[in-house]
Amino acid sequence: MSLLADAYLREWLDLLLRWLHVIAGMVWIGTSFYFVALDSHLRPSKAQGVAGESWEIHGGGFYSVQKYWVAPEKLPEPLHWFKWEAYTTWLSGFALLVVLYYVDADTYLVDRGVADLGTGWAVVISVGLLALAWIIYDVLCRLLGARQLLLGIALLAFVAAAAYGVSNLFSARAVPIQLGAMLGTMMAGNVLFVIIPGQRELVRAKQAGREPDPAHGLRGKQRSVHNNYLTLPVVLAMIAPHFPFLYTHERAWLVLLTLMVLGAWIRLFFNLRHQSRTIWTIPATAAVALFALAVAIRPEDGSSRASGAPVPFVRVAPVVEQRCATCHSAQPTDESFSTAPKGVVLDTPAQIKARSAAIEEQAVETKAMPLGNATGMTDEERALLGRWIDQGAAIP
Repeated sequence: MSLLADAYLREWLDLLLRWLHVIAGMVWIGTSFYFVALDSHLRPSKAQGVAGESWEIHGGGFYSVQKYWVAPEKLPEPLHWFKWEAYTTWLSGFALLVVLYYVDADTYLVDRGVADLGTGWAVVISVGLLALAWIIYDVLCRLLGARQLLLGIALLAFVAAAAYGVSNLFSARAVPIQLGAMLGTMMAGNVLFVIIPGQRELVRAKQAGREPDPAHGLRGKQRSVHNNYLTLPVVLAMIAPHFPFLYTHERAWLVLLTLMVLGAWIRLFFNLRHQSRTIWTIPATAAVALFALAVAIRPEDGSSRASGAPVPFVRVAPVVEQRCATCHSAQPTDESFSTAPKGVVLDTPAQIKARSAAIEEQAVETKAMPLGNATGMTDEERALLGRWIDQGAAIP
C-alpha cells in the first residue's frame, strides 16, 4: 500500500486499469450481444444434430454458422472458448475499485454523514457485499430457475434492497460503483461457476464417449440470458458517478434502480428485434419514463438565492481556499491528487469566477463536492457561495 500512497502512481494505475477494463468490457459485451443475436437468427437446419444455422456477411465475406442441439459427433480442433474477456473485465474492475475507492476510502468510499464507518470496516463490508451478491443470486437461481417470471421479480427485489442498503452505508458517489460491482460479480460468477463448468462437462462427456447431458448447456444458456439483461444496468452504474445530479439526489438509490430497469427494458427491445419482433412501445415507454424521471429529479434553480445582502468576494475566497483549493490547485495539498482533478484550478479570483457555474452545480446544488465532503464544507458556506454566484459572481 505504500506505493499506492503516491498520487501520481495512482493516476497512472487509474488510466491503465480503466483502459484495460473498458477494452475487456467491450469484448465481453460484444461477444455476449453477438451470441444473443446469433441464437435469435438461427433457422431450422436439415443437418443431423444441428439445431439451427445462420448465414451472415461481414468484413467482405460470407459466414455459415451452425448450432448443435447438444454437441457434434466428434469434437473439433481447435475449439474456441469465450471466458477470459469476462474474467479480465472483473479482475480489472476490482483492481480499479481498490486503487480508486479502497486506497482513498476516506475520500471516495466513506461518508460519516451517511454511516459512521472506519475505512477498514468500509472496505471489508464492500468486499463482503460482492461475495454476498453472488451467493444470494445463485441461491435464487437454483430455487426459482424453473419459474423465470418469479425469479425475475425476486432478482429485482434483491437489487432494489441492495441499492437501498448500499445508499445507507457508503458515500453517494460510491453507491452506483458498489452496486455495479455487485451486479458485475454476479455476471462474472455466472461465467466462472456455471457457464464454463457446464461447457467443460459437455467436452469431458464427448472425450469419454458418453452422451452429454443437455442440462449443463441449458443451465449455462439461462445464466447467459441473465448476463445479457444485466449488461446495460452495469454500464449505467459505471458511468453514473460522473453525473452528480444522479447520485446526489435524496433518493438516488431509487433513481439508479429506475434507470437500471429501463436499461433492461431497452435490452428486451433489441432481443425481440433480433427475433423479427419489433415492439416500438418499448422504446416509446422508455423515452416517456426517462423524460418523467429527468423532470422529477431536476435540481431547484437558485433564483431565490440572489435576494438578500450582497455577498462580497472577500467572504467567498476563504471558503474556496479552505474547502475547494486543497484539490483544485496548481499545487494540490490533498495527497490524493498530484494534479488538479479534471484540470479545474481555483487559485485566483479570475479562475474562481470563470468556474462559478461549475462550482454552483457541484458544491451548491448537487453538493457532490468536496468529495465525501472531506474538507467539511457547511450548508451555510454552500448557501454563501450560491448567493455570491447568483448575484453575479463579482470579483475585485
